[in-house]
Parts: sequence; C-alpha cells; structure tokens
Amino acid sequence: MKLRSFEEGLLKELQTPEFAAAYLEDALTESVEEFLVALRKYVQANGGMTQGAEQSHLTREALYRMLSSEGNPELRSIHAILKAHGLKFSIQPENETLAA
Repeated sequence: MKLRSFEEGLLKELQTPEFAAAYLEDALTESVEEFLVALRKYVQANGGMTQGAEQSHLTREALYRMLSSEGNPELRSIHAILKAHGLKFSIQPENETLAA
C-alpha cells in the first residue's frame, strides 16, 4: 500500500468545497500571509494557475504575482478567485459581546 504525502492529501481535500472553505477561513484567522499561501494551494488543487486565472478573469501572470510570497493582491482580485470557485468572504464579530 502506497502512502500519500500530506501535500497530496491536502490538495485532494481542497477539492471539497466544505473543506476548502474551512481551510481558507482558518488560514485567514492566522494571518493574511497564511491566507495567501492557503489560497495558492487551493488554486493549485482546483485546476492550477492557468485555469484559476481563466475562471477569475485574471491573467495567469497576475494570478502568479498576487499569490507569490511577495504578492500584495487587491481585495477585488481575491474576491474574483473565491467567486469563480463558488466561495465568498464572510465577516463576523470576533466575539459574542460585539454581536449583542
């Protein structure tokens, strides 16, 4: 029996919308940098950069640049990627006292 690497397993799980949403949300709670790494892995798992760029109506080069370690993407670009994959941002109170 061949063991899958962690990365292979993660990329497969990221093809599931529920897992992907939880993974991206968790990464965003850590930091913007962690979120961008997670988003890059999500794009890789769901067709790669070329397909992700086409679905998001971005150029492949722009997508590579924005998801690189030096990237500084605009919110509208991140929104385009998420929307193209049936995901969306959600803003919630950090704690319950703010919600009351």
